[in-house]
Amino acid sequence: MTDLLAKARTTRTETREQAGSPAAGAPPAVSRGTRRRLGPGRALPFGRLIGPVLLVLAWWAASASGYLDPRILSSPGTVLATAGDLVSTGRLQDNVLISLQRAGLGLFFGVTAGVILAVAAGLSRSGEYLLDGPLQIKRAIPSLAMLPLLILWLGIGEQMKVTVIALGVAVNMYINTYASLTGIDSRYVELAEGLDLSRATFIRKVVVPGSLPGFFVGLRLGVTSSWLGLIVVEQINATSGIGYMMFQAQQYAQSDVIIVGLVAYGLFGFASDAAVRAVERKVLSWRRTLAG
Repeated sequence: MTDLLAKARTTRTETREQAGSPAAGAPPAVSRGTRRRLGPGRALPFGRLIGPVLLVLAWWAASASGYLDPRILSSPGTVLATAGDLVSTGRLQDNVLISLQRAGLGLFFGVTAGVILAVAAGLSRSGEYLLDGPLQIKRAIPSLAMLPLLILWLGIGEQMKVTVIALGVAVNMYINTYASLTGIDSRYVELAEGLDLSRATFIRKVVVPGSLPGFFVGLRLGVTSSWLGLIVVEQINATSGIGYMMFQAQQYAQSDVIIVGLVAYGLFGFASDAAVRAVERKVLSWRRTLAG
């Protein structure tokens, strides 16, 4: 897209006359040193960790001061000791690996399906008429509401669990990628037509750069959706996974094991979102945004 704009600018004059003295009555120029910053400010390295760290410190302080009943919420020290015991027995690693496999498969199939459907609907009127309506209907129906029907169709095995996760991811990917595709400025399309670009070049230079911001928004939401779906399906007739471990702990009132599971979900969700953000910054480095 930037190449097209560069070509368009070559048709303009290369130099312009510098402005003379300021017009009468014009406001005085503000010196650069006193200019106010209207954006969010300079980004701090690892700044996104400040919130979670403060939350853990508040949790620790409340537990140490006795304001937090350990029967309601175990202290961070107890949770760490429990996590160490689970790691030493291998129970935590085994369940984590199974959960990661389920979430990864659901994310892969969901992202693939969502992008294919978005491209088919966003680049073709017939595709839009055929696909957008049913997918908007599916958007209004939570994937978890389809659990009884999916259990009837697929049983209670891994196929059902991965399908539930993939459905939630696919809808997020479709909605955001489709909106980004159909939201490309028509002036870029007219410019591509004026330059007589081929269909393949048009997709490579206009469609792909224009749809990437929406794709990454959908990917971030899809990653979150995969973990939300995983939490639910792992507590439905599962025999392994973090959710199963938490369900078993509930039967024996082991709140520390439940919190270990919640912390594991939270850490994986935070890390996966951070990874998507890092890739997004790398791929979309040509954009200048408030996120910096």
